[in-house]
Formats: sequence, structure tokens, C-alpha cells
Amino acid sequence: QVQLVESGGGLVQAGGSLRLSCAASGRTFGTLTMGWFRQAPGKEREFVAAINWAGSIRDYGDSVKGRFTISRDNANNTLSLQMNNLKPEDTDVYLCAAAERPYARVSQNVGDYDYWGQGTQVTVSS
Repeated sequence: QVQLVESGGGLVQAGGSLRLSCAASGRTFGTLTMGWFRQAPGKEREFVAAINWAGSIRDYGDSVKGRFTISRDNANNTLSLQMNNLKPEDTDVYLCAAAERPYARVSQNVGDYDYWGQGTQVTVSS
């Protein structure tokens, strides 16, 4: 089992920045592929970013490329998402996710992630 707890969401003006964090526990964090997704009420989860166990491979959704950066600190079991130049359309609940299988490949698919946090709300005003 993996427990994930997100933090860092809030209200920000368009053009501003936020940094989200995800604290992981319960498994060897350094072996887990991790991801960030976002979801609005009544909509499907959208891939935001993913990072492999070593931090050497990163992938981003098209809508956030060049603005968001995913990173991890394996020593402190923490996943981060730096979000710059935020836009009103970035408003969503942001969820941290982990894949069950150690050393799994980076994936954009919701079904490839087995553990999810409760989410943190990000609201961008125009």
C-alpha cells in the first residue's frame, strides 16, 4: 500500500505560480513511478505530468509543457509540481498518483496508476 497526501493548492491570479507537493509513505518511494493528474467535476482525469523512479525520465501533457515541471526527492519521499504562468483553464483538483509495480515505465494513462491521493484544489483567477 502507498499513502499519498497532496498539499500546496490555492487561489492565484493568472500568470502566477504555485508549487504542489505530494508526501508518500508505505512503500519504497524510490522505486515508484509517480504522476500528477487533474480533474474537474463531471470530467475525466487529465494527465499532467509523470516521472520515473530515478527522476531521469519526465513526461508532460501538451497543455502544460513549458509551464509545469515535475520533480522528486527520493530521500524525503516527496513528489513536486512547479506550476508557472498559470491560466484560468488550469483550475482543477490536482491529484498525485503512484504505480504499483516497481520501476514501471512512465505513463499518461490513468489505468496504469494504482494509488491516488485525495487531491488539492488549484484555482486560477483571470
